[in-house]
Amino acid sequence: MTLLRGICALLLASVVTASAHAADPDKKEIRFGATAGPYADQIRYGIKPVLEKEGYKVTIVEFTDYVQPNLALADGALDANAFQHEVYLKKFSDDHKLQLTQLIKMPTAPIGIYSHKLKSLTDVKDGATVSLPNDVTNQARAIVLLQQIGWVTLKPGVDPVKSSEHDIATNPHRIKLLPLDAAQLPRSLDDVDYAFINGNFALAAGLKLTDALLLEKIPPYYLNLVAVRTGDLQKPYVKDISAAYRSPEFRHVVDERFQGFSKPDYLR
Repeated sequence: MTLLRGICALLLASVVTASAHAADPDKKEIRFGATAGPYADQIRYGIKPVLEKEGYKVTIVEFTDYVQPNLALADGALDANAFQHEVYLKKFSDDHKLQLTQLIKMPTAPIGIYSHKLKSLTDVKDGATVSLPNDVTNQARAIVLLQQIGWVTLKPGVDPVKSSEHDIATNPHRIKLLPLDAAQLPRSLDDVDYAFINGNFALAAGLKLTDALLLEKIPPYYLNLVAVRTGDLQKPYVKDISAAYRSPEFRHVVDERFQGFSKPDYLR
């Protein structure tokens, strides 16, 4: 009986040790989610090599939408993700009751207006069709640009950051807005007169930032960021991710591969 108790104790101890290892804050494997294109490439060429020198194994998981990366992070399938700005993160986290937190801002490709049919914004015709993102925060970015170029005006008192097509007061060109999933916007170019396309999806589709008829000047709250679970914010691997983004190696990769991206203050 004593021997049996001893065996059980050893088995219990091994289970506890395994559990402690699984929750070890010093873990050396990181699953990093990002939308396919430049943000995955920033990790691939600028962040992964730095973390690997620190002894980490880094796996990049690519997504083609703005929903799954946060759900996967919250569920523990990812350790960090890189694709969204703080306005989107806050709204998504609030709506889905997720405990996710911004770690660090990162270089961001601006949203732009593209066209396969017209050569300038001044060529706009009455009744033109304009595609734009259908998610709330990125649609607001497009509408702010629409207002800046004089194609629409917003109702008095509307917060531009929270604006939608329902907040438009005047539309002198009678523009028809076509909200689409952000990843589908490059494909819409053959069917619409103009398309507002997030920079990462534009680049992933083979467009150049210089192809845009107009690029937004990104305010700080629209710079994309790395997100982690709130409870992991002080863990060593999270601090090492932050340090990798601040490293000279990452700065060099940004300067070489991501010209035209808006940079956070630590990279200026």
